[in-house]
Amino acid sequence: MRTLNLGILAHVDAGKTSLTERLLFDTGIIDKLGSVDAGSTQTDSLELEKQRGITIAAAVVAFTIGDVSVNLIDTPGHPDFIAEIERILQLLDAAVVVISAVEGVQSQTRVLVRTLRRLGIPFIFFVNKIDRLGARYDEVLEDIATQLAVRPVPMSIVHDAGSRLATVETADLGSDPHFSRFCEALSVNDELLLEDYVLASERLTPQRLEQALADQVAKSLIHPAFAGAATRGLGIPALISAVQTLLPSRQPNPDGPVSGTIFKIERGWGGEKLAYLYLASGTVGLRDDIGTANGPATISSLRLFRGGRADKVAQIGAGQIAKVGGLPNARIGDWIGTESPQGTLRHFAPPTLETRIRAMRSSENAALWLALGQLAEQDPLINLRTNEETGDIYVSLYGEVQKEVIQATLSAEFGLDIAFEESTVIYVERLAGTGSAVELIFKEPNPFLATVGLRVEPRPEDAGNSFALEVDVGQMPASFYRAVEEATFETLKEGLFGWQIIDCHVAMTAARQSPPASTAVDFRKLTPLVLASALSSAKTILCEPVEHFHIEIPAAALPGVQGLLAKSGAAMRRSLIEEGMARLEGTVASSMIQTIQRQLPGLSGGAGVLEHAFDHYAPISGSHHVRERTAVNPFDRADYLRRMR
Repeated sequence: MRTLNLGILAHVDAGKTSLTERLLFDTGIIDKLGSVDAGSTQTDSLELEKQRGITIAAAVVAFTIGDVSVNLIDTPGHPDFIAEIERILQLLDAAVVVISAVEGVQSQTRVLVRTLRRLGIPFIFFVNKIDRLGARYDEVLEDIATQLAVRPVPMSIVHDAGSRLATVETADLGSDPHFSRFCEALSVNDELLLEDYVLASERLTPQRLEQALADQVAKSLIHPAFAGAATRGLGIPALISAVQTLLPSRQPNPDGPVSGTIFKIERGWGGEKLAYLYLASGTVGLRDDIGTANGPATISSLRLFRGGRADKVAQIGAGQIAKVGGLPNARIGDWIGTESPQGTLRHFAPPTLETRIRAMRSSENAALWLALGQLAEQDPLINLRTNEETGDIYVSLYGEVQKEVIQATLSAEFGLDIAFEESTVIYVERLAGTGSAVELIFKEPNPFLATVGLRVEPRPEDAGNSFALEVDVGQMPASFYRAVEEATFETLKEGLFGWQIIDCHVAMTAARQSPPASTAVDFRKLTPLVLASALSSAKTILCEPVEHFHIEIPAAALPGVQGLLAKSGAAMRRSLIEEGMARLEGTVASSMIQTIQRQLPGLSGGAGVLEHAFDHYAPISGSHHVRERTAVNPFDRADYLRRMR
């Protein structure tokens, strides 16, 4: 049987969880529809999800359509939980992008579509809520084409949109005007089809057009757009048929080498760690010994997602997703099996906000640290860190909603009462130039039994940090080089101003030991001093996160909002006035977003809408924002050596 890992992606409140619920109902997995408002949906199981009516954590449900086994993954729509979405994208064969027929294309829609296109993941659209007042189908399709720069192909005919009388009809590919429209759309990327359309249109049967459509969908050249209302089941049969016939599935090999990836971590009732494993190849069973990124492990439990449940099983095969116990050192992104892991790329920017978190009762600080450690297993991008001297604990955030989630989780699951300080912006440092340094063994002022030479140089934007050896690797044990590399990446977390250094390449240019006295510890302790010296020579530039914004306001409010944007230092890219509404687009420093959000309602009579998403890092002028360090400071040599002793 073929398998399909299908993601449901959308901006918050577009109705994707309702769509998931309807798909489960129509495929016979559940016999009663749940409600987002009532908190009774199949995939929103967390208490806060039920209270707020939003998806916070990704959920997996498996069902079958014909000869296709579908692993459907319902992902968060709120931008604060984009880390969850990032992990899921690594697994997807295809996706359904849900867009509200009322609100149309929104900020998160743009982010998701850009990422799907960059990754080459095929996707189709489902324009939801066509029975809601103000619903539009044709206009939304136009917005998809213009705002998302993709080629949507209408697959539905909507009657009485915007009313409870709305109906949806599937377009007939064999008759005009749909036949001509499909041929014209498909022939853009198919010269043979274009030739037949012009010279021998009788050759273009509905079956051939459907196959051509499926081929182009698989190549992400075209994106069919269906319409409907998930809560009422309108348009769902056509969407289910498209999932089976248009989206590319795979034929997994259960007899191949074991290979899989862990994309989610949670804790069971007894506190045991459970890993969500997608098995791409091979077969694994209970009590099997498997290789993992952190050494061998023995599987102690298996719960397979199938039929809307997670059933205890003795074995899982390629193409299936299961909760796996017995992997105590598992981390999100780890691979299991015999095949070498291929580095997973981060497709979204890291969090741009940071806050200090504290227990209301000081006696619970240790418990708070342990609890946050478990939450960091589930979401590594909260970037948990602590000050070794003061004991202060910091977490990174995408937005303020995450605070509510963390606070509610700590209270419900760990019985901890906590408080947050006001969020601050996370800056980064980039190299201004190239620098190098070396510390020689047996030569003052080097107190360690090691020689380390390092060169640092800037990398292209968004290239990330890297490390390379430019020495004879045979002259020392591998553990010594590994100690240098690990210490390098750890030191880059706090640069000259205390912020993380990004897009930096570090090369090891000198190495020497004194056997048998030298140890990996000598190299681990010396590396931060050498790297700090090289970074000081190269110098770094402090950069702040910049957001891309889109504002929609009544035209009468335009002067006041333009004044606000000017005071905030915004750079305008585009402005448009149409049908009494003004649309503004540009970039502004992340630190000013909260100010704009607070003042926009008053300036626009409550009618203003602001959408924003991280765009890039830009050098900051004026006084530098120095961050309090959480680790020993290698840029202060005397203090560093004193602490090392």
